Amino acid sequence: MTKTEAEKRLNELYTVIEKHNYNYYVLDDPTVEDDEYDAMMREVKALEGEYPELVTDYSPTRRVGGYALSTFEKVTHTVQMGSLQDVFSEEELYAFDTRVRGEVDPVYSVEPKIDGLSVSLEYRDGLFVRGSTRGDGFVGEDITENLRTIKSIPLRLPDKLPFIEVRGEVYMPRSSFAALVAQQEENGETPAKNPRNAAAGSLRQKDSSVTAKRALDIFIFNIQQAEGREFGSHGETLDYLKEQGFRTVGHKLCATIDEAIARIREIGEEKHGYAYDTDGAVIKVDSLAQRDIIGSTSKVPKWAVAFKYPPEEKETVLREIEVNVGRTGALTPVAIFDPVLLAGTTVSRASLHNQDIMDRLGVSVGDTIAVRKAGEIIPEVVRVVKHTGGETFRLPEKCPVCGHITEKNEEEAAVRCINPNCPAQLLRSLEHFASRDAMNIEGLGEAAVKLLCEHELVKSSADIYELDISRILRLPGYKDKSAENLIKAIENSKQNQPDRLLYALGIRGIGRRSAQLLMKKFGSIDAVMNASEEEISAIDSFGEVLAKNVADAFADEQMRGLIERFRSLGLKFDYDKAAGSDRFEGLTFVLTGTLPTLKREQAKEMIESMGGKCSGSVSKKTNYVVAGEAAGSKLTKAEELGVKVISEAELLEMMND
Repeated sequence: MTKTEAEKRLNELYTVIEKHNYNYYVLDDPTVEDDEYDAMMREVKALEGEYPELVTDYSPTRRVGGYALSTFEKVTHTVQMGSLQDVFSEEELYAFDTRVRGEVDPVYSVEPKIDGLSVSLEYRDGLFVRGSTRGDGFVGEDITENLRTIKSIPLRLPDKLPFIEVRGEVYMPRSSFAALVAQQEENGETPAKNPRNAAAGSLRQKDSSVTAKRALDIFIFNIQQAEGREFGSHGETLDYLKEQGFRTVGHKLCATIDEAIARIREIGEEKHGYAYDTDGAVIKVDSLAQRDIIGSTSKVPKWAVAFKYPPEEKETVLREIEVNVGRTGALTPVAIFDPVLLAGTTVSRASLHNQDIMDRLGVSVGDTIAVRKAGEIIPEVVRVVKHTGGETFRLPEKCPVCGHITEKNEEEAAVRCINPNCPAQLLRSLEHFASRDAMNIEGLGEAAVKLLCEHELVKSSADIYELDISRILRLPGYKDKSAENLIKAIENSKQNQPDRLLYALGIRGIGRRSAQLLMKKFGSIDAVMNASEEEISAIDSFGEVLAKNVADAFADEQMRGLIERFRSLGLKFDYDKAAGSDRFEGLTFVLTGTLPTLKREQAKEMIESMGGKCSGSVSKKTNYVVAGEAAGSKLTKAEELGVKVISEAELLEMMND
């Protein structure tokens, strides 16, 4: 395929995939089977790999993230992103109506108030160019790359206005929030308090690939400013936004305040069934001209208010506290109480998270407690209403599953079983060990690991390497070919660089990047195992807590025994440092524009393999800006600061010198 043909085909694929994304993520109406969609994405990646100069900012591959930021640049809002005045009673709504009718004869727009993080999206000539947080209303932060990962945000618009800025609310769907909390509980981390906090934290991740995994979504509810188009009403702007491919907040026009209040009551009854959190309803004057007449104070518009619903809580009696053990050994207490109806469902269990939270609540079995749903989905104990006089529940000193002693690090909230062979931890640990970023053993996913455990073929991660075809053929569903493939994948994983093994061990806080840094510093598993806390904490981005986690893990006799088994089984312990891998040590690079032959991710990996850092923003600390075709504001910023700008060819020359 020629370059011209590839460009034509890519544009066709971009358009079709964009349409399918809109149908799926905005309309909730899938129009293509998953395998067909995946095939189109594979074709896009193949063509972009062959012709990287054709990759555009609106390519669907830009939605997976992968940009690491050191800081978030400030953004000054040319139109203030104001907040609304809160009201808490219908009497206050009638008072609002009286004030408005003193100025105009309004029609009201009523819509749910999404409980998320307010953001601005800017488009020039139809292309998404910048996204930012609300901040204090006047100055926010540039989070463009993180917003690109939200699949319901269109990267280009049908109507190519010179400029349009829209405002929306980024939120975490309740299902995503539940999955995130479950993962945090399993890791022994303090769980996110609610979907709003989780969404805010996800949007401020320095690594946009982390944001991409959080499954965020957005509702657009306002046009901040537009060049080349005028509007007469709020309803008209929402219709226009919907035509442009945005997911817009649902609204209803009401001729009187009584109609508006009736709609607010309806939203209050319906909100338990929403896929997202809403903490209220917004009532706005629909006419934009009337809004100008009514005006605003220095803090809030006078033409709108936000009605806040009271939180739903129920009282019940705590009957038992059950203790579960997760993959990392974290002990999680779970409250078992008399069933109550909350947010439309009956609940009888709620996580108490950790000992610190139980101490704060002062909770003991037999207490009368107040329960509510965080994010309208996850039950939580809010407080003790009536105390029985018993002592606050304490997590056990021994693991309830294996009987091994438990420990609590002063630097974290979790109490943990420190036995790496604890059966309760085994299943999750094996899944992590074989996962793509760890030992990457193809065919050893969740279902296969579960079968191995159920048939007692593995009791530790080292046992994986002692499997043979005869044992695997005992498992239901396995034939000669599938068993051979699994054995081959296991054998191939022995040649992985040892940073993968280090990550696969599941040491608290050690991710893939941290494992790479440890290997680059010490050169082998043995050297890491024998390093002191002081030596480990000296690594850039490592702190005392992370260093202690590593040192404590390798001080454990069972961990050392596991390492020795890996050695005897032939896994790789010595790190192969590429020649000149420290050439960029201490240097910070920023990549901008489309590079002639390299994808940004490829260039980033090459720079990092030589000890350099890649940042998403230009500052005085930046050493080099690598600029490709259509380099934008980052190139301008580099020129303003006097940062050296180089081409891809110059970067490659630096690597090969």
